[in-house]
Amino acid sequence: MCGIVGVVGNEAAAPILLDGLSKLEYRGYDSAGIAVRNNNDEFTIVKAKGRLKDLQEKTNDGLAVPGTCGIGHTRWATHGEPSEINAHPHSTDDKNVVGVHNGIIENYQELREKLIKKGYSFYSQTDTEVVVKLVDYYYKKYNIGPIDAIAKTMVRVRGSYALVLMFKDFPGEIWVARKDSPMIIGTENGASYVASDVPAILKYTRNVYYIGNHEMGRLTKDGATFYNLDGEEIKKDLVEIKWDAEAAEKEGYEHFMIKEIHEQPRVVRETLNTHVKDGKIDFSEIGLTEEVINSVTGIYMVACGSAYHAGVVMQYVMESLARVPVRCELASEFRYRNPILDPNELIVIISQSGETADSLAALREAKTQGIKTLAIVNVVGSSIAREADYVLYTLAGPEIAVATTKAYSAQLIAGYLLSIEFGKLRGHLDDAKYTELIKELETIPDKITKILEDKERIQWFSNKLANSTDIFFIGRGIDYAICMEGSLKLKEISYIHSEAYAAGELKHGTISLIEKGIQVISVLTQTDLFEKTISNMVECKSRGAYSMGLTSYGNYSVEDSADFTVYIPKINPLFAASLAVVPLQLLSYYVSIERGLDVDKPRNLAKSVTVE
Repeated sequence: MCGIVGVVGNEAAAPILLDGLSKLEYRGYDSAGIAVRNNNDEFTIVKAKGRLKDLQEKTNDGLAVPGTCGIGHTRWATHGEPSEINAHPHSTDDKNVVGVHNGIIENYQELREKLIKKGYSFYSQTDTEVVVKLVDYYYKKYNIGPIDAIAKTMVRVRGSYALVLMFKDFPGEIWVARKDSPMIIGTENGASYVASDVPAILKYTRNVYYIGNHEMGRLTKDGATFYNLDGEEIKKDLVEIKWDAEAAEKEGYEHFMIKEIHEQPRVVRETLNTHVKDGKIDFSEIGLTEEVINSVTGIYMVACGSAYHAGVVMQYVMESLARVPVRCELASEFRYRNPILDPNELIVIISQSGETADSLAALREAKTQGIKTLAIVNVVGSSIAREADYVLYTLAGPEIAVATTKAYSAQLIAGYLLSIEFGKLRGHLDDAKYTELIKELETIPDKITKILEDKERIQWFSNKLANSTDIFFIGRGIDYAICMEGSLKLKEISYIHSEAYAAGELKHGTISLIEKGIQVISVLTQTDLFEKTISNMVECKSRGAYSMGLTSYGNYSVEDSADFTVYIPKINPLFAASLAVVPLQLLSYYVSIERGLDVDKPRNLAKSVTVE
């Protein structure tokens, strides 16, 4: 949510800020703005409601805003409606302090009232303006420097934030502070950068620092200095980002989403190759030892959105292969129900960004109770990765489209590997079965490629769905988990109402919604449940539903009951989600295109939900 970019160096700042913000559009936003310190040491602030192109037009692509030190922001409204006034950057009336902010300040109303009593006035409805003016208040009242003023502010505010500031009295410097909201600092060739996510600055540097919770920093063109909450200087190591800058570009595809769908064979193969060596799963770098695995009495899969759906698949696979009890929990609910946790349980946190606020809070709740935690994340150095006891990285690379595709597929692979290793070390898989399952996983990339080669049939069928108002997905077991992800993909980018139901639940109320013209998509990849789901599909069709069946090659009897059938290559049913999800991703993409919508940036959504 929201995006931050800042730069101080020798080059014009505004074009760099606008370019960086364009790389963060996927995070979701409703307005944008930049603040640049010009050659007269005065701040020029330009803001625009709507898309970034409006800000680019107002600034002539940044050429109309001179200066080599500046900050920029794309805003996703939390406090205050989307408007130019509420857009960031915000400043004090005398332009002494100018700043941008990601996150939510929970006690901003209380602080606002205090500052009004001290003579401050407010022009916006935002919590960010309150923070900027609180820093200014401490800076002036105690006649102290930026670090001390920021530290006093950090102690006073409650909530989450990535805060980036410029001070009138400190030309050529940018000051930063962080609590919970993501932030990275980069340095390269006489310039320093700050951003809320890697793609914003990847074009300019691959050398970054990860600033921790309750830490602050000072950026100049010569480098970065970091401080703890007591104002003491602390040392940090530079980390090299391995992603190529080109990986965050469209590379000839019309949208990031379709590019990322086509990248799935590669990311699945790379995730496998990272964790499978010489035909055996190798978790030695993770630190997940045989002793730890055998000590686990139960597992919680905790995640949000698509990552939660990946966790539901993992639940079925882990229980089947490792015979260990697994519960899948929504991270946003996990800590609020005061969970009863056993010290020998393992909490698995699944998150693409590694910054998901609810998932991070769930991890911290587990750690306060002394429970072991394992993170399945895509972003190296992210908050969840740093705080978990063990980290299993997916190799999806940068994912730009808001609707996840390749990161979800990489999460599934991580879950399969984890399940197989648990099953082997806990004595439920012999050597032959262990080897067979790993070889089966290694067939997935080529099988996804085969599905993608036949995508024109999906594109044709999407035309029939584009005017739908309600679509239902039904399946059993792992097929139900596949339906959950397919339904989410469709609704989040096409805005068509859709629901996923465990097929056996239809007759317990839901079937009353089935009528002539309703679209029903049935997923039938689980051999043991095939006939039961066929019966449920027929029940829907007999009530007037138009039916699509998604099944494996060889199950041609589906055509007797479905109006349209999509086939995927045969695979062990435990791993069917990796194949069956691809036609559903394509279907959602093409339906959205047919409806003329913004595929990569659906309304009201953000790529990484970093606030509750």
